[in-house]
Amino acid sequence: MAEREPLTGSTGSVQYGGTERPRVRTTSSRRVLNRMTTQEIRVKIRKMADLVSSEELGDRDFTDLSLYEKKSLLINRELDQMGMGRYQWCVFTLCGLGYFLDLGWAQAFGLVGGAIQQELGVPDSQIGALSTAFNFGLCIGAFGWGLLVDIVGRRWCFNFTCLFSTVFGLCFALPSNYALTCLLACLIGLGVGGNIPVDATITLEFLPTKNRYLLAALSTFQPIGTVAVSLLAFALIPKYSCDTSLKSCNISEAPCCSRSNNMGWRYTIMILGVFTLLIFFCRFAVFKFRESPKYLLSKGHDAHALDVLHSISIFNKNEKPPTLTIQDLRTLDYAEERRLRGLPPAQYGPANEPAASANEDNLVKKVTIGGFQKTFGHLQGLFKQRIYVWLFVSLAIAYMALFWSFALAGYFLPLILKAKGIDADGSVEDTYRSYIWIYTPGVTATLVAAWITGFSKFGRRWIMVISSALMGASLALYQLVDSRSANIGFNAMEYWFQSLYAALLYAYTPEAFPATFRGSTSGMLSTLGRIASIIAPIVGGSVYHGSDSPGVLWLAAGGAWLSTLAIAFLPHNVNRKTNA
Repeated sequence: MAEREPLTGSTGSVQYGGTERPRVRTTSSRRVLNRMTTQEIRVKIRKMADLVSSEELGDRDFTDLSLYEKKSLLINRELDQMGMGRYQWCVFTLCGLGYFLDLGWAQAFGLVGGAIQQELGVPDSQIGALSTAFNFGLCIGAFGWGLLVDIVGRRWCFNFTCLFSTVFGLCFALPSNYALTCLLACLIGLGVGGNIPVDATITLEFLPTKNRYLLAALSTFQPIGTVAVSLLAFALIPKYSCDTSLKSCNISEAPCCSRSNNMGWRYTIMILGVFTLLIFFCRFAVFKFRESPKYLLSKGHDAHALDVLHSISIFNKNEKPPTLTIQDLRTLDYAEERRLRGLPPAQYGPANEPAASANEDNLVKKVTIGGFQKTFGHLQGLFKQRIYVWLFVSLAIAYMALFWSFALAGYFLPLILKAKGIDADGSVEDTYRSYIWIYTPGVTATLVAAWITGFSKFGRRWIMVISSALMGASLALYQLVDSRSANIGFNAMEYWFQSLYAALLYAYTPEAFPATFRGSTSGMLSTLGRIASIIAPIVGGSVYHGSDSPGVLWLAAGGAWLSTLAIAFLPHNVNRKTNA
């Protein structure tokens, strides 16, 4: 999937609605600027400012914005003019499938663990290593891909996260060695861990403003992935698994549980691996993904960003091409250049230009926010303003507390249920059927989150506060469970509030930070959450006492309530400041 070169200085044309339009040009823009007076420059900038809606500016003036913010808002305006076209729907769907894989693979490892343990003869004390390996991969993946998406670009990360999951997912069912199985689980997690920070960042940067509620709708693919994998396991694992009374052939003589009569978990993983391969094929070969204009602006590639806008417009079959030109962006560069030099108002002409064009180009790059710096230079922006530090710390607490809470729930609720003897008479089929009943309602929670984001008069922040608080209450009330139906009911209730809260939180996070370090902060927050999910079961084990384990439930509920407090103390109106 070769990236088409930016149309800088080209002389060809492109088609819009059957009419030829000129391509993006840059070679003549500086000569035009050289003939413009300062007053003409100011008038041109004011006309551009009038194109930006007051809702996006908030209480700020266009002239108060940074150079990057001005350009980014003009890009937003072009995307708003295009509307929700074919390109945007393709991006939304393919990124949604990334969310599908995120919880799909996590659910798969939870469902196949028992069959793997039985076949390979893994001691109870070691079976947790499979989950730990996967979660460790998720941590590294979230952190690594989150940084890379701001360094090498959105396009490569969009494809390679899925490639990692595909390659190692298809290999996972091959070995009959537990250590190698854990290693492959870690490598799968390395790819899957980047899905949420990368896909959320990409989706946000291509959506028109009025359709940003779809960012919350992305999370709908997560419970769908969970239910789909549960259905797959329900169809295959009970039918193609060893009798539960058999021990592993590694530790027992025949009759025993061998690879040949325990293929159900392998079939489940192989089908999920093939589906991951199909998603990668659609991303890499079927759909021609173009680099994000916001990322290109942050790296100083203005002409390439405009070229992407024209390509999207052609793909969408818009009748009218984008109206933003390279001359408009160069005008903003010149105005910023003169401001930084401290030059008095004067005519832009040869007398005021740098002596050499090379110096001129270097100066423009210096004033372009996010131009090429050292590899991690983009992270400086996170610490330059107090509001971003406050925001990051609050969200870090919220993420860690949320992941802590549902990790404890996912690990210990089944153990508590089993210790109470509630599922003693249940079959394997009953277990998988319960998963389907628990997770299916979660689909409606994410749709409610999308509605709240786009159409509700209630603020998202307070809905997150309420949903996380109710998630904690559901966990605390789990102490009352005394039957299989009660277990399904309380689990479904907890998962519904968890899904609502997570969908809103995942949508809020990329919107809260500017594109220059949006992916990196999303990745770091996801990493912190993953670390908490690894530590939580270890801490929970110290207060777990079988059927009488209120300490574990209070730890889980307390995590949800701590997340509630963190969200309640988020800074106000941050999205108006960071809508670039």
